[in-house]
Amino acid sequence: MDQRNLVSRGQRTRSLFSARKVALMASVVTGLAIYGMSASPDRIDVFGSAAHAQSASAASATQPMGFADVVERVKPSVISVKVTMKDKVADASSKDESDEKGSPMERFFRQFGGPNGEFENPGRNRRHGAMGQGSGFFISADGFAVTNNHVVEGADKVEVTTDAGKTYTAKVVGSDPRTDLALIKVEGGSDFPFAKLSAGKARIGDWVLAVGNPFGLGGTVTAGIVSANGRDIGSGPYDDFIQIDAPVNKGNSGGPTFNMQGEVVGVNTAIYSPSGGSVGIAFSIPANTVKSVVAQLKDKGNVSRGWIGVQVQPVTQDIADGMGLKQAQGALVADPQKDGPAAKAGIEAGDVITAVNGEPVKDARELARVIGGLAPGSTVKLDVLQKGKSKVVSMTLGKLPNDKQAKADIEGDGKPAQGTDVPRLGLTLAPADKADGKDGVVIAKVEPKSAAADRGVKKGDVILEVAGKNIAKPGDVADALEAARTDKKSSVLMRLRSGDASRYVALPLANS
Repeated sequence: MDQRNLVSRGQRTRSLFSARKVALMASVVTGLAIYGMSASPDRIDVFGSAAHAQSASAASATQPMGFADVVERVKPSVISVKVTMKDKVADASSKDESDEKGSPMERFFRQFGGPNGEFENPGRNRRHGAMGQGSGFFISADGFAVTNNHVVEGADKVEVTTDAGKTYTAKVVGSDPRTDLALIKVEGGSDFPFAKLSAGKARIGDWVLAVGNPFGLGGTVTAGIVSANGRDIGSGPYDDFIQIDAPVNKGNSGGPTFNMQGEVVGVNTAIYSPSGGSVGIAFSIPANTVKSVVAQLKDKGNVSRGWIGVQVQPVTQDIADGMGLKQAQGALVADPQKDGPAAKAGIEAGDVITAVNGEPVKDARELARVIGGLAPGSTVKLDVLQKGKSKVVSMTLGKLPNDKQAKADIEGDGKPAQGTDVPRLGLTLAPADKADGKDGVVIAKVEPKSAAADRGVKKGDVILEVAGKNIAKPGDVADALEAARTDKKSSVLMRLRSGDASRYVALPLANS
């Protein structure tokens, strides 16, 4: 065999080896891409074993690499919603912030393009009393559709345009500002394509599709994943949003988020926007919330929620330490409303509600959601820690008044900062009768860099209790603090009143 044949054979061998190496790398890369779209983590391994590669090959035959099939099924159920008021159509790019003051969702309605990241409703726009465009979707063939409350609130006329391009007039059946949901009824048809609300909970990591009417363009589809559940974005006591990482913009409000089975897992309601446009973070109302709210809106046009009549707050680690609790869990009762269901059942300030009907309660927000999801008049059993002892309290739920909302802390009342100093906590106190004629002692001054200031204590707050002891004069505060130090407690729990609202604050003693 001559030298040329040896060289030629060696080149073919190296070429064959390179081809096999490239094929193996392609197999692994393809396998990883399939793994990214698959719900089964064992479809591939990074070593590219033959068994797993075969499994990945089989998966590629059944797992779609795109969303076209799902989009084709669900897109006809999505509608564009155009709202007019006083016969004027709002400019979808303008916004008058003064129209939004006092709204429950006021935090969302800031001008896009602010200097800091902020939450925005990607749909509500007003100008001269007019409103703009949003999105929605049919939930039944006879024309019932879901959108956001802030899309149709105050509307004189509502028009919807289907994916097929047909325009219909709609009426608002009912709305719920607390969850930002609205139910509308489209007139003039009985065979509309509709979407199904998912019975399951969206899982973190699931693929989702957002379909809607961004910037009035209509019929736009974007994709992303569920990145978090149970998000609290500060819009109200029933916050329980799904966070999706998908592009959602102005006009997407009220539009659906679909899973890969073509079911609606959420209704888009807000985005996080540091620049005015989408940064790929959006928030959706979960399907289970949509179901319960829409059922009541369809039945009676409004939503009735259970109510126990308490002001509650989270149990922080500092508060848990101050109360001698093993875990920072549950809802701390700051103040039971007089003659409310809880007060009548024996619930007291300082109690910690740990479960409802045997189901553990993680925090105050979860308690509000659970109770609000129950019907007025129903009976519930609360697991309560009262003065260190566990008990079960039964009560009949009242109906949440329409105007019942948590009130924000108030600022100081301008009274002169004179009184008894509590230097270790950075407070100056005065008898409450010199301030408002009520029980407790008023805080006349708070040192800016003190432990109290760090925990949100403000001038004008009234101290009602310290370490479980009622306070009538400034000297009672000093006595209670000294008793806590004698008992070698690292922190002390104070009950404060700010305006009509009460809350507990844990202040450290060891480093004060």
